[in-house]
Amino acid sequence: MSRLISRSISVVGLGYVGLPVAVAFGETAKVIGFDVNEKRISELIEGVDKTGEVSSAELKTSTIHFTSNLEDLKKANFHIIAVPTPIDAEKKPDLKPLLSASKTVGQILKKGDIVVYESTVYPGATEDECAAVLEVESGLTSGVDFFLGYSPERINPGDKKHTFKTIKKVVSAQDEKTLEIVADVYLSVVDAGVYKAASIKVAEAAKVIENTQRDVNIALMNELAVLFKKMDIDTHDVLEAAGTKWNFLPFEPGLVGGHCIGVDPYYLTHKSESLGYSPQVILSGRKINDSMGKFITDSLVESLELSNKSLGNVIVTILGITFKENVPDIRNSRVIDIINELKKNSVTIQVYDPFAEPEDVKNEYGIDLIKFKALQRSDAVVIAVPHDEFIAKGWEGISNLLYPAGGIVYDVKSILDRNKKPSNIHLCRL
Repeated sequence: MSRLISRSISVVGLGYVGLPVAVAFGETAKVIGFDVNEKRISELIEGVDKTGEVSSAELKTSTIHFTSNLEDLKKANFHIIAVPTPIDAEKKPDLKPLLSASKTVGQILKKGDIVVYESTVYPGATEDECAAVLEVESGLTSGVDFFLGYSPERINPGDKKHTFKTIKKVVSAQDEKTLEIVADVYLSVVDAGVYKAASIKVAEAAKVIENTQRDVNIALMNELAVLFKKMDIDTHDVLEAAGTKWNFLPFEPGLVGGHCIGVDPYYLTHKSESLGYSPQVILSGRKINDSMGKFITDSLVESLELSNKSLGNVIVTILGITFKENVPDIRNSRVIDIINELKKNSVTIQVYDPFAEPEDVKNEYGIDLIKFKALQRSDAVVIAVPHDEFIAKGWEGISNLLYPAGGIVYDVKSILDRNKKPSNIHLCRL
C-alpha cells in the first residue's frame, strides 16, 4: 500500500527512466515533470509517450505537471534527476547532460532541499562533480544547506514485468537523516521495497557492476561463438548441452548495445584508469562485444562470396535497428556496425524496423528506414533484432524477402527454427 509523504517531488529528465518514475509518484501525489525538450513536454501533455514505456491512460490518470519552465521546479523540495549519461566518441563518460541538469536544479535550489540522482555514474561523481555544480549555482553548501541522495535506475526498456514498482530500489544518501527521508519517499511507491546502501559511492559502484557483470558474461559467449565457428560447431547446440548442468549461467552471444550494458562499463574503467589501474577483464570484454558487428558482417560476406555473388550487385535487407527487441530505443544500437561494415563492401542495404522512429534513425545514423511493403527482394536477410513481428513471420515471411531462388539468412539471435529452414536458404547464426 502506498504511503503518504511530506516531500514535494520533481523529476528532471522525462525519458525512458524519468517518465516511469514520475508516473509512479504521480499516482498518489502531485509531481512536477521537467524536461528541456519542449516537444517532449507537448507530447506528454497530449498523452503520448513515444518511448512506449507509459500508456496514454497512465499519463492521463497521473497528477503530473509537465513543464519546461524552470520556475515550476521551485515548488518542489525533493528533486530526482534522471538524465542520460552516455559516452563520447572516444568511449569516455559524457557528463554534460548530468551537469547541465545539475546546473538547472542548482538555480532553484532552496535550503532543506534534497537532490537524488538516478543516472548511472562512476563512483564519486555525485558527491564530487554534481555537488560542486549545485553549490556554485545555488550559493548553498552540500550537506549543510541541501542534501544529496543516489538511487540508481533499474529501468529495462520494454519490460512490463520488471518495472519501477516491482524492482527493489537501492537508495543512499550523504547522511543517515537524509537516507531515511529518501528511503521513505521511494517506499511510498516501490512495492518491492528498498535496500539502503552503505554510502553513495557504494550505490554508484553497485549500479555500474550490475551491467558490467552482464557485459563480461556476454563477451565470453561472443568469444565462444567466434571460436566455435572456426570449429564448425553450432554455438547454441553447445550452450544447450552445457545448460543441462544446474549452475551453468544462461547467457547467449549477440550484439551488445543500448544505454546500459554497452556504456556503463566504460564509466567504471574511466574511474579505474584515473586512479592508475588499467582493468583487464572489463576492457577485454568490451573489445570483444564491440567487435561482433564486424564478425557478423565478415561471416555474411564470406557466405555471399562462396555463393559466387558480386558484392557490388548484392542487396542485403537488415531487419531491426533498435538496440533490443520490441522497443523504439535506438541509443547505441550496434546494428549500425553491421550496416557500416557492409557499406565498406559496396553492398546495397535496406533497413526496416517496425518500432524505430524514422526521423530519429535519420538524425542519429543518417539512414532512411524503408517500409516493409517497399522492401526489394534481396540476396541476404539479416535478422539483427528479434522483434516479435519477425518471429511471427517465420520462415515463410522471411524467405519471401529473398529472391525466388533463395539466398542467405543471418539469424543473429537464432529466433527461427533451423529444422524448418527451406532448402534453398543458407542459414548463418551466432
